[in-house]
Amino acid sequence: MKRRFFILFLPLALLAATGAGRSWWSLVEELSSEKYEGRATASEGYRKAAEFVAGQFERLRLKPAATGGYLLPVRFQVRRIREAESSLKLIRGGVQEWLELGEDAYFTLNIEAGGTLRAPAVFVGYGLTVPERNYDDLAGLDLKGKIAVFLRGGPASIPGTLRAHYQSASERTAFLRKAGVIGTVSILDPKTMDVPWQRLRLLRLEPFFTLEDVSAGENAGLKLAVTVNPDKAERWFTGSGYSFEEILKLAGEGSSLPRFPLAYEVQAEVALDRSTAQCSNVAAVIPGRDSRLRNEYVVLSAHLDHLGISENGGSRTLFPGAMDNAAGVASLLEVARQLRSAPPRRSVLLVALTGEEKGLLGSRHFTANPPVPLSSIVADLNLDMFLPIHELRWLTVYGLEESSLGRDAEAVARSLGIKIQTDPQPERNIFIRSDQYNFIRAGIPALSFRFGFEKGSPEEQLHLDWLRNRYHGGADDASQPVNLAAAARFNRFIAALVARVADSASRPAWNPESFFRRFAR
Repeated sequence: MKRRFFILFLPLALLAATGAGRSWWSLVEELSSEKYEGRATASEGYRKAAEFVAGQFERLRLKPAATGGYLLPVRFQVRRIREAESSLKLIRGGVQEWLELGEDAYFTLNIEAGGTLRAPAVFVGYGLTVPERNYDDLAGLDLKGKIAVFLRGGPASIPGTLRAHYQSASERTAFLRKAGVIGTVSILDPKTMDVPWQRLRLLRLEPFFTLEDVSAGENAGLKLAVTVNPDKAERWFTGSGYSFEEILKLAGEGSSLPRFPLAYEVQAEVALDRSTAQCSNVAAVIPGRDSRLRNEYVVLSAHLDHLGISENGGSRTLFPGAMDNAAGVASLLEVARQLRSAPPRRSVLLVALTGEEKGLLGSRHFTANPPVPLSSIVADLNLDMFLPIHELRWLTVYGLEESSLGRDAEAVARSLGIKIQTDPQPERNIFIRSDQYNFIRAGIPALSFRFGFEKGSPEEQLHLDWLRNRYHGGADDASQPVNLAAAARFNRFIAALVARVADSASRPAWNPESFFRRFAR
């Protein structure tokens, strides 16, 4: 396989960094190889990857996080659609319009119920309720027994972290259920889609997971969930007095959206197979050197799972997940190697998580069933798809303004000559889309990271191209260009940040003005 690296050959320090980057990249190559079959949650490929990580922990002579060893079992309930026996149609005045599953829309299986459903539909704008801003797309609407159709996103008048939080499935669904909604239809906004529809549709037949030991579930009470291709969304607005083009124009301006009844009923037939499965988080500890503080923990997390293999229409697609997130797990292992010989005062809890691609399930299970007292976990630093595809001049830190961890990150970055920035693309809701979010909801200050860029720069275009061409696709493999020296520099930053937080006399604290302070325990 041809490999492409960005390497400059003059300064000795850069040569050393490139060497360290090669060590990191060898781990990325291993975990993204076909041996692990894309590391799908609960697959044989994932089991092998988890054993590989456990073997690396053992090789580094790290302490297992639990008495049973490095592997922490996670059990799932599994649903898989029988699409040939399922159907979706719009009914207007007795006329049925059949939708093509996979092309026009697909069923999202984050609901318990299957079977047949027929109900009227209402367009509810963004479908958001944000009490702190007195914003409510559901106010004044009769939604009892109806299907709520909404455009993904939110108005620009709501700050990014607040907007992201209330777009999470648990928050949005709670308000929809309270209003009497029995099903949802989510229309993707083409301006904020990370993955083109033709790649998204490949994954619609994959099994959907929920945690077996978490009662009810965040979408309990809903009987239908549908995701709509924006290129085929206009038909949903026929006869309503509005066009989808008008809705997109308002969304593009950051405006609130109109709300109105739609001129049809939705009828769905959903056939499901149900089963159970088991998988594992993989966790180890670097014990702290301070007799008093070693019973407190800084968590360094990265999800190990990816998307596996898709077999659709006779074609087979392997999703290697090199950047998403073999790279993060490789960094976790490299940081462990750097810290083990000189441990900080607090202990460091390293965890490779399962089920991130299935809805942050591994981290949800971990925070609900931690191997150490939850109150002893002082911070989470999460590594997910940090994208070392150019030099590390800027680093985006998600959660920068929420807790004292942001000031720690700024101090470490200054010492390494790295510039820090907040989220330059808040409309993508990255802050709630990876595992740090479950730690935050458990009251634990957390950060996540990605290589940053200035607006309009070549680096920004590199990121946009990467998302368009590689994210959640077969091209996220070990043949893609990577900056080894920049990756090594990032790993040094993370190791220094872990050490700084773990060595501090005081625990990290939420900033007084942080919205997420409400979760503190």
